[in-house]
Amino acid sequence: MSSILEIIPGFIPCLLIALAAEYLSSFVPALGAALIAIAIGIICGNTFLNKDALNKGTKFSESRLLEYSIILTGLTLHLSDIAGVRLRGILFIAIQLSVTIFGTYLIGKRLGFGKKFCLLMSAGNAVCGSSAIGTVSPILKADSKDKGISITIVNVTGTFLMVLLPLIAGILYHHETIHTSGLIGGVLQSIGQVIASAKFVNDDVVQMSTIFKIIRIIFLVLVALTFSRMNTSEEDPLFAKAACSSENAGKKTRVSCKVPWFIIGFFLFTIINSTGVVPLPISHTAKFISSQFEIIALAAIGMRVKFRDLLREGPKAMLYGGCVGLMQTVLAVTLIGVLF
Repeated sequence: MSSILEIIPGFIPCLLIALAAEYLSSFVPALGAALIAIAIGIICGNTFLNKDALNKGTKFSESRLLEYSIILTGLTLHLSDIAGVRLRGILFIAIQLSVTIFGTYLIGKRLGFGKKFCLLMSAGNAVCGSSAIGTVSPILKADSKDKGISITIVNVTGTFLMVLLPLIAGILYHHETIHTSGLIGGVLQSIGQVIASAKFVNDDVVQMSTIFKIIRIIFLVLVALTFSRMNTSEEDPLFAKAACSSENAGKKTRVSCKVPWFIIGFFLFTIINSTGVVPLPISHTAKFISSQFEIIALAAIGMRVKFRDLLREGPKAMLYGGCVGLMQTVLAVTLIGVLF
């Protein structure tokens, strides 16, 4: 009960912003409720709603509601829709993810950052933002400062790309579904940013971008296992065998990584919907509720973008994020041109 009471103060502003965005979008449909919700959220979250008491509610709205939205999306899709990405889509994600990991690491080392910090940035940008950083942090034995800074940079970079990628997709692909979805779902760091960015285009892109992103998240298990074999000593090569001290001899780093529950729920609901047993009204209702959850979550994402975070990390850290974002975008555009 106490946790619910802590969530409500932050959830209510997100709900009200979402309702206001839906209403205003009827007057300016070219902008759309998604962009309006994020914009209002950013303004409010950096002014009169910039309060710590709202953090738990905005976090719930940003993360949990998006997870529920993804599960409900499963009731609107068939397995044939997922198969639409085909083998080349999986190959695209595999190459994009692998090059992003090692490219991000090399950029960070060139800029003078430590090995563990570069690897945290690699995981966050390549897979699924904060969740990936949280997964590999104990594997790398990274300190809390590196973890916090990497999460901030990854989220800030993703926020800028969230707005830029639909514009780039419009110029290059005229918002064709597969190409646009591959760009958004293959580059953006968090699932929330993927849905937010895709919402700027259309619902078809939201669904397909989510599928591309889910494929990336599934790769997190393999990424965690790979990171567990890396040497994090600054003096040694990345894949050199680590020297064992007497007190650590015989001990192995435990790798704990599971496929997120909402991914399992998404596939389960998709399988159920593919059997044809789900009535059309239920599918339509699931799509409507999912869409409303997304708008509330986008308002929360806007509220959680803090200008002070941009200023606090300094130009060098932001340069790192910008270089990685540019690399990811150029890489994705190149791979899409070759594979699709």
